[in-house]
Amino acid sequence: MIKRILFYVMFVCILFTYSCIGKKEKEAEQKPKPNFVFILVDDLGKEWISAYGATDIETPNIDALASKGIKFNNAYSMPQCTPSRVALLTGKYPYANGWVNHYDVPRWGNGANFDAVQNPTFINELRTHGYRTCIAGKWQINDFRIEPDALDKAGFDDYCMWTGYESGNPASAERYWDPYIFTKEGSKTYKGAFGPDIFSDFVLDFMRDNKESPMCIYYPMVLTHTPFVHTPRHQEAKTKYEKHQAMVSYTDFIVGKLVNGLKEMGLTDNTYLIFTTDNGTVPSIIGSRDDVYVQGGKSYLTENGINAPFLVITPDQLNFETDALIDFTDISETLLELAGIEEPLNPNGSARSFADVLTGKNQKGSKEWILAMGGQPAILNEENRVENYFTFRDRVIRDSRYKVYLDTLKQLHRIFDMKTDPYEQRNLIDTAGLVPILEKFKLIVNALPNEDAQPSYQKTDTLSGNISREDLNRLAKSNQRNSNMMPLSNKEAYVELQNETLKPNKNN
Repeated sequence: MIKRILFYVMFVCILFTYSCIGKKEKEAEQKPKPNFVFILVDDLGKEWISAYGATDIETPNIDALASKGIKFNNAYSMPQCTPSRVALLTGKYPYANGWVNHYDVPRWGNGANFDAVQNPTFINELRTHGYRTCIAGKWQINDFRIEPDALDKAGFDDYCMWTGYESGNPASAERYWDPYIFTKEGSKTYKGAFGPDIFSDFVLDFMRDNKESPMCIYYPMVLTHTPFVHTPRHQEAKTKYEKHQAMVSYTDFIVGKLVNGLKEMGLTDNTYLIFTTDNGTVPSIIGSRDDVYVQGGKSYLTENGINAPFLVITPDQLNFETDALIDFTDISETLLELAGIEEPLNPNGSARSFADVLTGKNQKGSKEWILAMGGQPAILNEENRVENYFTFRDRVIRDSRYKVYLDTLKQLHRIFDMKTDPYEQRNLIDTAGLVPILEKFKLIVNALPNEDAQPSYQKTDTLSGNISREDLNRLAKSNQRNSNMMPLSNKEAYVELQNETLKPNKNN
């Protein structure tokens, strides 16, 4: 009798288990894949976003992402354009993907390019799994004159892009007023138009045309990179400072425009909207954050250069602030997991998905450390291939409390307590009590390769106007400096900036 009862209980349990599994599988099949709208602002630090304590600007639309979504406090980008963007696309740190230094492909040429065959992107992975994909704004890691299909190879179904400053083509310098833009119809100047309006309108049109399919929209803005310009909403801006303010305000305006578009199209309930920046503000600008005068930190390893604003609106409108550690290499794995794609982009890499944070399952995050490195011009070797300036590039590694600096000899030479010293004023490297902490970081350092990878690409054809090996290597050498830290500014310099007139800007 007892055996019969036990058999019956086991039979019921098995039936219940299989019914639950079946139900979950059915729900997974019926649940639509989420959309992703990823906004990447160019050259903007936290000191210019009021949700992060900025006092010189009001950014109500960006602030709304923080007040209605998830606000990250510890999100690392890389210090400059190329390493940030390639890390984001590939899910690999610069020491692994090879693009450690900055390289302006359309302007410098020499057959260099972002080779999507040798460097798989998460965009291609999403497209393979049924996503409609597009990009608008800035790319700068391929020359569209030579590779008109470069964006398609990287995984994008449609695109509307500033070409980057193409060698021998003065019109292509313009990304703001009278912008020079590349689409499937080719490249041309849009006389009288403002580039950010064209890019944001394109994004809205793509949403509208593809809203019945899962979408991934990558919007690497041209704002707020130099040259400093007035905008349609602030045509009276005259000084460098006023124009920078105007450009930040217009960035905020566009964010509001996209959020409203998502609402009007009924897409908010199934869309992750992510807002971040590729690196800190240009050093010629000073902002005020929580009554501290912050010098722009672009290309530096201090927090003003790499600790990026990172805000996310989720489909279920989760709202909290988190100190979870994330960096740009983690974005690809996160979006793939949210899309239900089980195979990671880099199975043996250091990237970690933070999907558990975005779904509210683990607000503290699971990553134990984050890393930032790179920037400054690359060099060309004797074969005219892009090569990193250093064999092992200096970098920073941070855990939940401490941040260490690693030099080009792979030696730890600075450590800061980010809890008590968020602006990195006191180097504690000789503090006896921190020896166990340093030993922990040394274990991480020892696991890093002794040599950084070099960019991997099949050389393309070249055009006239390539930068010479001698000129680029001279430029790279002249950009080297004694410190990778950008110190805080002061009130006197800040006041002086208010009235500073504009000087001619290089288009880079």
